[in-house]
Amino acid sequence: MHPMLTIGVRAARAAGQIIMRGFNELDRVQVDTKGINDFVSNIDKEAEAAIVQQIRKSYPDHSIVGEENGESRGSNNDYLWIVDPLDGTNNFVNGVPHFAVSIALQVKGKTEVAIVYDPVREELFSAVRGQGAKLNDFRIRANNPNDLSKSLVATGFPFKARQHTETYMKLFAEAFASCTDIRRAGSAALDLAYVAAGRVDAFFEIGLKPWDIAAGDLLVREAGGTVAELSGGHNYLISGNIVAGGPKATALLVKKFRPQLSESLKR
Repeated sequence: MHPMLTIGVRAARAAGQIIMRGFNELDRVQVDTKGINDFVSNIDKEAEAAIVQQIRKSYPDHSIVGEENGESRGSNNDYLWIVDPLDGTNNFVNGVPHFAVSIALQVKGKTEVAIVYDPVREELFSAVRGQGAKLNDFRIRANNPNDLSKSLVATGFPFKARQHTETYMKLFAEAFASCTDIRRAGSAALDLAYVAAGRVDAFFEIGLKPWDIAAGDLLVREAGGTVAELSGGHNYLISGNIVAGGPKATALLVKKFRPQLSESLKR
């Protein structure tokens, strides 16, 4: 196993233990508001601290950016860990058992290692650049349907970016008219992992953050899928506007989405 993948997995499992302890005692979880429709719990913070501690023990000079504590620069800026300690906080605090730990490592700007860990199901999705993607040590592969008519598509509502609601509903209508059905489960990291594992055929969302996307992006690409902006560009880690799936499904969705995008989402 890649040594940095080993550390990432160790960190993800440490965070998972904290998350599951909290999930089993939800009446003791403290929830605060970060912004409009944006919540954080004490478990998010404790899980991120555990991840940072595991990384720092082995790589004290690496930089880390986390959803809860922002960026912590190390002396070696070539290595950047991108961490979401609990993707799906709204599910977690409401007792919905669907959330994940997401950890990615970028080396000189390229994502080299990815981990998405579902502590409820004990499913560990992982990838190393150029070495494929795995689920609990078994190789996984994204589906590549020739058309969307028999495809299951995942999505997420832009609940933190409601200025895009009108555009999003147009995209939803285009996808729904073309595919078998749509799922909205509440964790972008797991949605992307499910694309990589062939459980859903494609995924799209507006307004995500790098820590939502970075690990799932590599998982999908290493599983033979493609990832793009809704407009077809490649700046999705910055824009947060993403479509992912098998190469054909992604291309078909981009073709359908592009005419419906507002000017701000075309850039």
